[in-house]
Amino acid sequence: MVTGYFLLPLDHLGPHRPALSWTLFVASLTLIALLLLRQVTDVVVGRRGARPGLVIPLLMALSVLVFAAAYFGLAKRPGEFVGLGTRLDALYFTMVTLATLGFGDITPRGQAARLVTMVQILYNFVFLTAAATSLTRYVRDRVVGRPERQGD
Repeated sequence: MVTGYFLLPLDHLGPHRPALSWTLFVASLTLIALLLLRQVTDVVVGRRGARPGLVIPLLMALSVLVFAAAYFGLAKRPGEFVGLGTRLDALYFTMVTLATLGFGDITPRGQAARLVTMVQILYNFVFLTAAATSLTRYVRDRVVGRPERQGD
């Protein structure tokens, strides 16, 4: 997935095609959120045949890459970011935001950049926290050897 992020033609997105860029960003995040919620539900009800140990980490990584792509596209618009110029910078900023570190070397200055950063923070709190908690529960139950629930 990371290789795909660096190879995708992201230069076609950004200020030159704002409608397409925003549509892809919102649609991607919505789809990933719904798939994460499905996995969380599968863990909570103990649905047999679910594979949260594989799917949740992939979806979490994909959400990080979607935010990085959005930041990369936003950085092409003058005044949106200070210090963000490459795909690696965008991925770095996404990870720093996810980890709530905020080194200050990359700063969202424009309104759109700040909006996407706030969306990422909320997305992290709601979806990634729920997914990580469910994944932890799934792994713990597998290690302890608790039988899976039948999905009452």
